[in-house]
Amino acid sequence: MSSATHIEKPLESNQLPSTRPRFLLLSAHDYRSPRKAGMHFIAAELAKMGCTRFFSLRYSFLSRYKQDPRLSLDDQANKIVNHDGVECYLWKTLIHPIRIRPFESLMYHIYGYGFNSVLREWIIDSDVIVLESGVAPIFFDLIKRLNPEAKIIYRASDALKTIDVATYVSNTFNRIAEKIDTIVLPSKALAETIPSTHNLVFAPQGIDPTVEEKANPSPYGPGIHAVSVGSMLFDPNFFVIAAKRFPNIHFHIIGSCHPRHTEYGDNVTVYGEMPFDKTLPYIKHATLGIAPYSSVNLPAYLRDTSLKLTQYAFFGLPAICPHFIAADYSNRFGYEIGDEESIVAAISKALAPPTPIAKHTVLNWRQVTERMLAPHNFSDTGVFA
Repeated sequence: MSSATHIEKPLESNQLPSTRPRFLLLSAHDYRSPRKAGMHFIAAELAKMGCTRFFSLRYSFLSRYKQDPRLSLDDQANKIVNHDGVECYLWKTLIHPIRIRPFESLMYHIYGYGFNSVLREWIIDSDVIVLESGVAPIFFDLIKRLNPEAKIIYRASDALKTIDVATYVSNTFNRIAEKIDTIVLPSKALAETIPSTHNLVFAPQGIDPTVEEKANPSPYGPGIHAVSVGSMLFDPNFFVIAAKRFPNIHFHIIGSCHPRHTEYGDNVTVYGEMPFDKTLPYIKHATLGIAPYSSVNLPAYLRDTSLKLTQYAFFGLPAICPHFIAADYSNRFGYEIGDEESIVAAISKALAPPTPIAKHTVLNWRQVTERMLAPHNFSDTGVFA
């Protein structure tokens, strides 16, 4: 292994080890997907530091029935494809592990053996391996067998209970958590979901500061425009109510994975999946940003980890979301889910906020990635401070 195997010594700011490290990311996302999550931006930053590979998990012939956002990449499955400097591999199997008893645990157990030559070769050839919350932790034992010297980083994009992972995955994570080199939390509220404390590191959601330049020109005509981006726990009923009560506002729904509701008014436009960069003008030039979550049982960490809410804050948009997610954020205006008058009140307040909404300072993805790799180099990575 190279001298960068562990990256034990903290990296100086903007300074790389003498030997460029080799990174591997295991995730249920795919780096090439038009919809972006934190792992995409982290992979892009790692690619500037060394050889970076992105291995996409839990995809099979069953995925066509789940509206998997990776279906557009199906013809590239089981091939190594270089995309924007990152080697990508979408592992497509006949079936992937699913929640079906009594075979659930057996399916995950077999899947965790990683019977894929590319996966095994990339594990052996890696210095740092990043596991994203979801199915990835079940490959911990395989990594330790094939490459015990590799540094393993776990990024807790979500609490496992929140994304309803299989019992086998939860049990595996509970067993291995204290053995992982670094567990990265984008919200300190996630700490209570992790059965370990000594290896926790705080590194919040980031943003690419160049989005300011990419977010032009405005896609809108004159008038008031409100935008919603993404599909997580999407509540179409919010727009049924809002569009009816605010006919002067044009509502733009991007990538909700829901068909147009029959009760939407003419002032609602529904868009399909859209590449990340193309969503930026819709956010920057909107009057309002909306995060229409449908559930009251939302985890507290979502207040900090929602990428769309981070984007709204970066661009200085008033954000409308359920009360629990609004919390005490100065740019957020909360409502009770399904309560018409509460929704009307939130939109009205957001249109005329008591104080001007200022743009929030957000770490860029380079800064987030550096904190993941060398947390002791920074004073703001403590979880319990």
